[in-house]
Amino acid sequence: MVTAEISPTINMEQTENQKMIAEMIRDFGEREIKPFMMDWDEKQEFPVELFKKLGGLGLMGVLVPQEYGGAGFGYHEYVTAILELARIDGSIGLSMAAHNSLCTGHILQFASEDQKQMYLPKLATCEWIGAWGLTEPNTGSDAANMRTVAKEDGDFFVLNGAKNFITHGKSGNVAVVIARTGEVGDSHGMTAFIIEKGTPGFSAGRKENKLGMRASETTELIFQDCKVPKATVIGKVGDGFIQAMKVLDGGRISIAALSLGIAQGALDVSIDYAKERQQFNKPIANYQGISFKLADMATKLEAAKLLTFQAADLKNKGKEVKKESAMAKYYASEVAVENATDAVQIFGGYGYTKDYPAEKYYRDSKLCTIGEGTSEIQKLVISRAILK
Repeated sequence: MVTAEISPTINMEQTENQKMIAEMIRDFGEREIKPFMMDWDEKQEFPVELFKKLGGLGLMGVLVPQEYGGAGFGYHEYVTAILELARIDGSIGLSMAAHNSLCTGHILQFASEDQKQMYLPKLATCEWIGAWGLTEPNTGSDAANMRTVAKEDGDFFVLNGAKNFITHGKSGNVAVVIARTGEVGDSHGMTAFIIEKGTPGFSAGRKENKLGMRASETTELIFQDCKVPKATVIGKVGDGFIQAMKVLDGGRISIAALSLGIAQGALDVSIDYAKERQQFNKPIANYQGISFKLADMATKLEAAKLLTFQAADLKNKGKEVKKESAMAKYYASEVAVENATDAVQIFGGYGYTKDYPAEKYYRDSKLCTIGEGTSEIQKLVISRAILK
């Protein structure tokens, strides 16, 4: 008889550090994000100076050890930071998460000491903004079949190809890029490179015109005979894809946290509106149709939090987290969409206008079920893990 393994109880009570981070972000958000976020959204403006300020608060290097200029916190604090930012504006939470978990996270986990010393202090303080290039126009989730090629040329590699859906592809100062150095489909035939902005042959392409997350920049990266020294290789030649999959294990926790913030924000505004909005001479919160909807939103959110903090706890302990991070990302992202949809319904006609906050949560939420692996890919990861 096969029995399920029961994970040790996780203490869900916030630590003093988490409380401090949450309060700091709420205060910061009231001053620096809320007054401007709809203008950024409308113009699709990536607010670089805001992220410099977040860097000054230690939020762009949450997981980076203090010796490299980071905050030196763990995943519980990291999840809290993303959640609180996304609770205000999903775009800001997304860009903060991508910078921390992808470019910075890849270098932190797999780069040489010299590479860490060179890049982490700049990334952790947001002197530099980071990008990460894995996805390509014709591969998507099928990353092993990437077509961006890096060919050896003496003491250099020459890259040709393109990446798309790259967060900070235009504004980023440095990118970690995975390119094929072996045969198509070979998981040990890809290599990770650190490439700085301004390198000849390396440029940003088209900026995407997106449904949501519009203040988080998304562009192409283009490589045309881009020649980089072998010293830019992260780890060993051929290890890039393996590294990327491990980076995504942590990245899925980031998107789960992003989803929690959007789901929480949608619930917050729905509760406030339901208490204030009068119909038939009483608040709509008094009607079972609305109060039960709020109950469902709150319950699903709590379940998503448990999955996400379980994955964060395992990550902190250095344990295998592939299945748990996929579960957290899958469930939390779906909850974000469901809560945002319910928020629009609770707001009624006003939920369909830009004068009220529900529509932005609605637009932003859908990316959570797509970015860093679709819900279908998460089910694939989970099913493979449980069917071993």
